[in-house]
Amino acid sequence: MYGHSDTIFALSSGAGRAGVAVIRLSGPRSLPVLCALLGRENPPKPRVAVYAPIADPQNGERLDDAIALYFQAPASFTGEDVVELHVHGGRAVIEGVLECLGRQPGLRLAEPGEYSRRAFQNGKMDLTEAEGIADLIDAETAAQRRQAVRQMAGELGRLYEDWRLRLMRALAHIEADIDFPDEDLPEGIVAVLRNDLQHIGNEIGGHLADNRRGERLREGFQIVILGAPNAGKSSLLNRLARRDAAIVSDIAGTTRDTIEIHLDLGGFPVTMVDTAGLRESGDAIETEGVRRAAERAENADLKLVVIDRIDWPRIDGEAKRLIDQNTLILVNKADLGEDDVLSRTGETSTWSWQDGQGNAVELPVLAISAMTGAGMESLLQLLETRVKEGLDFAGPVPLTRMRHRHALENALGHLQRGLATDIAELAAEDIRLAVREIGKITGRVDVEDLLDIIFGDFCIGK
Repeated sequence: MYGHSDTIFALSSGAGRAGVAVIRLSGPRSLPVLCALLGRENPPKPRVAVYAPIADPQNGERLDDAIALYFQAPASFTGEDVVELHVHGGRAVIEGVLECLGRQPGLRLAEPGEYSRRAFQNGKMDLTEAEGIADLIDAETAAQRRQAVRQMAGELGRLYEDWRLRLMRALAHIEADIDFPDEDLPEGIVAVLRNDLQHIGNEIGGHLADNRRGERLREGFQIVILGAPNAGKSSLLNRLARRDAAIVSDIAGTTRDTIEIHLDLGGFPVTMVDTAGLRESGDAIETEGVRRAAERAENADLKLVVIDRIDWPRIDGEAKRLIDQNTLILVNKADLGEDDVLSRTGETSTWSWQDGQGNAVELPVLAISAMTGAGMESLLQLLETRVKEGLDFAGPVPLTRMRHRHALENALGHLQRGLATDIAELAAEDIRLAVREIGKITGRVDVEDLLDIIFGDFCIGK
């Protein structure tokens, strides 16, 4: 699909004042416009930086001294002729160059993501690699950066493409057996294909059984702070945020909605959520806050149940209902007394609890003081360990988006249904659907690939 009729331009570096700004053009008019800006007829050599003044071709007004780079199609990011202008990063310079480009015939401002979209359409990357670029730009922690780099480098796309090609090869053999029964096929081909398809199904199933690590790493590990009013939840949030993110008051029910902060724990992204105090209330707004707190808790990766030291070890009401194995008990205000709670400040102990099925569960308990900071270092170490256990992934790059998961679940369902039938025509249709679902992830859905395999393997039409 190389060769769009229009040429696009946009600021590719970040907005705001900087030492250098990069303005990128892509399309058939990129090189002629560069020559016009430089005031020269002979174009610069591809991939050779040129330092020269650039001027408005219409009135000759000097815009800046710039470094210009030309990338000749198809050896460019988009697969088209691409020009980069490295200019000074002041707002007036950037606006002047962009306004000048907007007046040039055949040029228009790029739409969001259009450079990457053209790169995909011109075969420079698949959809997973394009998504990896977006994730890399949005990455806020080292772990997110590592995952995005692996996806951008094509690891995820190669895995899916391997499954797609193996399924297509099996489908080609089945189609050939159906349409050309006189071909000299190997003995036992059906059994061999069934075995191969089962292996692919097992690989897809194993890939899906990743506890959603990749998706959670993109979105952030969700930690929800729960507890009764005035237990110290907001003080804990402020201590973790190292700023006054939440209002702290002795008045019960101060926090009526969820408050979020984003943390970097050991290179992993964490979203910490403060919630309304869990209690029955006649206040409609506070009741809604309690409902939202319970809703966030149900979907949390980890729950921090904060209890006032004078109430420990009694846990009643909604907080008790929400406790499960993904819960850490924090006994707060440990500085307000001389007892066994204070002596264990910063040391993790355990608390025996019975779940809804009556099973005994040992939950970690940590005594802290959100006011003085006592025990916070131990809490951060414990949280970092739990987050790393939940998000770290040493194997192949995990799937990172819900659309990947849905497509793979559909593909696995089609594949399993195809394996369950002895009717070749039905099996072929299910495998074809599985191929198409996987192709949706990378953007490669092409019947010509299947025809190439059929003709290449069986010399049909000779």
